[in-house]
Amino acid sequence: MTASHALPGPHAPTLDLGGRTALVTGAAGGIGRACVLRLAAAGAKVRAVDRDDAGLEALAERSAGLPGSVEPHVLDLTDLDAAEAAAVGTDVLVNNAGLQLVRPIEEFPPDVFHTVLTVMLEAPFRLIRGALPHMYGQGWGRIVNISSVHGLRASPYKAAYVAAKHGLEGLSKTAALEGASHGVTSNCVNPGYVRTPLVEKQLADQARAHGIPQERVLAEVMLQDSAVKRLIEPEEVAEAVAYLCGPQASFMTGTSLVLDGGWTAH
Repeated sequence: MTASHALPGPHAPTLDLGGRTALVTGAAGGIGRACVLRLAAAGAKVRAVDRDDAGLEALAERSAGLPGSVEPHVLDLTDLDAAEAAAVGTDVLVNNAGLQLVRPIEEFPPDVFHTVLTVMLEAPFRLIRGALPHMYGQGWGRIVNISSVHGLRASPYKAAYVAAKHGLEGLSKTAALEGASHGVTSNCVNPGYVRTPLVEKQLADQARAHGIPQERVLAEVMLQDSAVKRLIEPEEVAEAVAYLCGPQASFMTGTSLVLDGGWTAH
């Protein structure tokens, strides 16, 4: 182990992102909100990107007193040029924003399929593209893509989401291979079902698609393949993101950190 990568003391180091700028998409709620607060707690100046102006204002208020800071940035990620511009100068990029529609393929609206792929795959590409010159220039950068168990496995009725997450896995690996010689890592975090508004809104759609009452959806559909029968909390995902930003994870790149309660153990 070279001196530049030596870890201080016998314990894992505390994450210190003082002087670093982070960008988190989908920042107003759920996983994104938890990531913003975690990175700001580590001292980062966080650009919180979302189209939810009120949610970003509430997040900025919630972050008061943390070592870092939160800068709300209202942005619709379907504006790809603006997304790329927003990422310029960032040291840590967390691609988190997502949306979901549960429908059989033959009933899936093509315009929604296009929007999902734009927000969840093309926008991350443009954000990475915008962030890399600065990361390469300083010889350090962290790209964390919030994927899903659906980046590794498929489920019925989620054609757009599964396609986008599988594509994000490939994009992340490509960024890892290209960035390694520049000190930039790129990884995915793959949670199962997280306690977020996005998941809660799926209950009615899943009930309709599977022909069962909503109260049965969580146990019989969402958590059917999970050995741990609960939703994962957004803060647990944020801790995985923080881990990937720390010096102890400098050799982790091009991989997927799976938080799926044993789903993929089948």
